[in-house]
Amino acid sequence: MTNVSSIAQDDFPALSAFAKDNKVNFLIPGPEAPLVAGIVDYFHQNVPGVRCFGPQQSAARMEGSKTFSKDFMKDHNIPTAAYENFSDYEAAKRYLDTVDHDVVIKADGLAAGKGVIIPQTKDEAHAALKDIMLDREFGDAGSSVVIEEFLEGEECSILTFSDGHAIASLPPAQDHKRIGDGDTGPNTGGMGTYAPCPGRVISKTQLQDINKTILQPTIDGMRKSGESPGVIPLIMTDS
Repeated sequence: MTNVSSIAQDDFPALSAFAKDNKVNFLIPGPEAPLVAGIVDYFHQNVPGVRCFGPQQSAARMEGSKTFSKDFMKDHNIPTAAYENFSDYEAAKRYLDTVDHDVVIKADGLAAGKGVIIPQTKDEAHAALKDIMLDREFGDAGSSVVIEEFLEGEECSILTFSDGHAIASLPPAQDHKRIGDGDTGPNTGGMGTYAPCPGRVISKTQLQDINKTILQPTIDGMRKSGESPGVIPLIMTDS
């Protein structure tokens, strides 16, 4: 086994050259960023002998853009919290002043798991909006934002395999991201994850409902929208 730390994860030519030189035949991209940047497409086009486990760039937009994924859910009648997308700071500010429910503010792009702000007050919400859109706390990931209704409850992640038609899920997991005890404070890249979740977090009936109303409609919608993985054996969806 060789650990190649000298090649950057976004240096696709160097990674493909390494794969050719070392007769690599299977690629599993771990980080989200190279998937969003199109590493699977690049290897398919330039190193056809390497099979890739992961979504094409078009399908990876589901992870790489929160505005895209929210609009996708709306278009395909997939349950999601009430939201509005904004690329204009002043328009986002005006919208914040009109809502009478708690909100979550999300940077559109990838931010290493930290681009979601859960403000406790309207002032904190405005400050978070400024930090993301004007001060660019998360860089270009914050050029657009989603202002979403805050939903209170247990968080659960379902990792699902699909061939573009059928789905098969792993046991449900729970990811603790907020930095403080008692699920408080800002989000981090992850403070610990465990699986499976106990029944108090998610029941078998709820899992069946997730498959029926979220996961299968997502795969069907991606296929119908031309986002199907196509030549890729499997994709992963995080809901």
